[in-house]
Amino acid sequence: MDHVERSLEGQVAQAVDAWLRWLPRWEPATHRGRVAVCRRCLGSPVLSAAGLGTDVPHGVAHGLSTRIKTIVDHAVAEYTSRNLPMLQGELDQQTERNRARSYRPTEGLDPEFEGMPLDPEPQPGAPFLFTLGGMADEAAAVVPPLPPLSDEAKAALRQEVGLADEYANMIGREVCTILLGHRLRIQAGVSEFVEPQVTALLDELTRSLDSPFDATE
Repeated sequence: MDHVERSLEGQVAQAVDAWLRWLPRWEPATHRGRVAVCRRCLGSPVLSAAGLGTDVPHGVAHGLSTRIKTIVDHAVAEYTSRNLPMLQGELDQQTERNRARSYRPTEGLDPEFEGMPLDPEPQPGAPFLFTLGGMADEAAAVVPPLPPLSDEAKAALRQEVGLADEYANMIGREVCTILLGHRLRIQAGVSEFVEPQVTALLDELTRSLDSPFDATE
């Protein structure tokens, strides 16, 4: 595990470095917020370990949580390929199915957008003619389903999935422990690049509420 820990430490440091390089480009969203919550970020132990609470804008937190999730996903993928042949076979088949899809809008996204909803919330009374999510679902529907598994194969697959989940939880806990050591520089980045923009946005909102009508008009 020592080699794994050293590897994780380097990967987490690189992920935080990349997030800090992106942070100066963040700007507050001016569009209408979504009703749905982000399942990746809501109650995330990664964000808790990083010291990013609910007062930090979601776009800022999402960019870090996605980068850390990628580290965990890669570690689990390596463990699966070495130790869980049946699960790996199922994943390989699913990969081939995905490649057969003609439209894959969720692939190749920057970490700040990965896992985010494909489409904005519709305006009341103005439905979309089409959505990216709907087009992706249509493309997935034309791919033939996977062949059925026997009861024995299902039981063996469930066991391997359980082992993969246990490993993912172990790696996740280790990553969170490592993140604690990066809290100060994460919070310094938020203080330098995020908080001034949020404060300016709140000040502007306060002025507009205090003076809802422009006296010059």
